[in-house]
Amino acid sequence: MGVDRRHGLLHSPIDHRWETIVATRETPDLLPGTLDMLVLKALANGSNHGYGIAEYLKARSESVLHVGESSLYPALQRLLLEGWVKAEWGTSENNRRARFYTLTTAGRRQLALEREDFERMVRAIQRVLSHA
Repeated sequence: MGVDRRHGLLHSPIDHRWETIVATRETPDLLPGTLDMLVLKALANGSNHGYGIAEYLKARSESVLHVGESSLYPALQRLLLEGWVKAEWGTSENNRRARFYTLTTAGRRQLALEREDFERMVRAIQRVLSHA
């Protein structure tokens, strides 16, 4: 098993699925809760609107993650209800009315917890996959 240098993905005899995902621009399924963590991370450096969050995730993942409105806005609503982000209306860079989301102090704490849990889960999955 090797690492694909372009995408940082593990290679195996059945990794053709990843090649298909990248080629068709389909976003792979995320582990439950991962989208919320990624949105929190996208807001860690400052407020942004929904489209900006989606573009940040796409750019930082080297175009592997394409988060659509049908996934992003329910995630943002969950984060608002939890008190991890706050929102206010403003004007976007192309002079349109947009809702800007900002990470709260509780959201920063939650991001740290979720990141720690996620990294522990990834290490566990890697141990299982690398076991003979």
